[in-house]
Amino acid sequence: MPEAPILVWFRQDLRLADNPALAFALREAEGRRPVLPIYLWTPAEEGEAAPGAAARWWLHHALADLGTQLSAAGLGLTLQQGETALALLAALLEQTGADTLCWNRRYEPSVRARDAQIKRTLQAREVTVRSFNSALLHEPMAVLRDNQAPYRVFSAYQRAADRLPKPAPVSLPALPTVTPREQPRGMALESLDLLPRIRWDAGLAATWQPTLAGGEARLQRFLQQLESYGERRDLPAEQGTSELSPYLHFGQLGPRQLWQALADRPGEGAAKFASELYWREFSYYLLMHNPQMHRAPLQARFERLRWREAPDQLAAWQRGQTGYPLVDAGMRQLWQTGWMHNRVRMVVASFLTKHLLLPWQAGAAWFLDTLVDADLANNAQGWQWAAGCGVDASPYTRIFNPTLQGRRFDADGRYLRHYLPELARLPECYIHEPAAAPPAVLAAAGVQLGRDYPPPIVAHREARERALATYAAL
Repeated sequence: MPEAPILVWFRQDLRLADNPALAFALREAEGRRPVLPIYLWTPAEEGEAAPGAAARWWLHHALADLGTQLSAAGLGLTLQQGETALALLAALLEQTGADTLCWNRRYEPSVRARDAQIKRTLQAREVTVRSFNSALLHEPMAVLRDNQAPYRVFSAYQRAADRLPKPAPVSLPALPTVTPREQPRGMALESLDLLPRIRWDAGLAATWQPTLAGGEARLQRFLQQLESYGERRDLPAEQGTSELSPYLHFGQLGPRQLWQALADRPGEGAAKFASELYWREFSYYLLMHNPQMHRAPLQARFERLRWREAPDQLAAWQRGQTGYPLVDAGMRQLWQTGWMHNRVRMVVASFLTKHLLLPWQAGAAWFLDTLVDADLANNAQGWQWAAGCGVDASPYTRIFNPTLQGRRFDADGRYLRHYLPELARLPECYIHEPAAAPPAVLAAAGVQLGRDYPPPIVAHREARERALATYAAL
């Protein structure tokens, strides 16, 4: 009689290399038991962690690539869709006769609660359930102060985490062959309906290769220019950042793999990128210790802040029609490519929360729907930082001037001209502030304010004074 299979539940760990759950299953199987990889699409129960439209586009292609990798390794991938993962898992366990289930952990509050319920229920039915860490260098509960309280400041957290040994990527044992009859019944990837029905995704497809090969190519390109990372990372017209965030979010690449890639590359660039990896870790750390972080300010006094209601201005921000070129270029880059340069993310977030005094939660929701790297923890931490209400936030008096930011980090206007072609003929001295250009300059560039490009929807000086007064009222 054949031994019971082992189910491996893939989630945000869509890779074979450095996959602790898969490695555990293969070791337990020892070539004698079938290992059955599965993916369950249950967005209704994931709440705030359910992927938005751009992330679903990425997920479709990442799942297709994972299926190809598993097939080449002699394994299959069963896709199933339902209201709850527990119901799907119970049916799969009964159908296959499996007695062991393993997965890699996630940290979003709704998913953690769901996973805890699944573990309790299945263990009560004498199913072995094992979970592992594949998404972080250090589990959030592993980095605590001497009094066992969590850190509230990034620099202190980084120092503590940096003292801990970094785990090496997990190696896979030998891969067994699973015959088709052993793979449970599933559905076609297209049946999950992850791709948009109105095909607005041409810009995403032109920008990204959402596969393991695409991630590895980006990693190698980034490593080749790592020495200049500290100098070029703030220049949105340059390909100076890693652009690895979506591959990390979906687990096509893991943080241990990136840390290992940095290990033999000393220098300022590697140290700076290591710090960015720690920021990612700190975001998950904060979410784990503050489960309401994605919807409530980490500093309670900011719950009293009187945000404005201005749906027309929110829509102008979303469409990239604010009259501030750096803000508008960033929002259009987001819509076209599903991604935005980090420096510009800070500027557009500051503009929404400070210039427009609109709630950071509205901006966070838009990012979650339009970013291919939409990540609940990083998104919430970044928006709270910009709004000044996070635990390690910039002071509320920091209000980015979008015009000066553009002149500093996109001096020749190359980034603006790419995403705002209507302004492409303006000279450098006016492209960052078209409203200040003389009529003759605008006419020569073929720009009519209000027709080709909007005038500023708020004046910087007045908006800044209004924001400072509103924040000071706390």
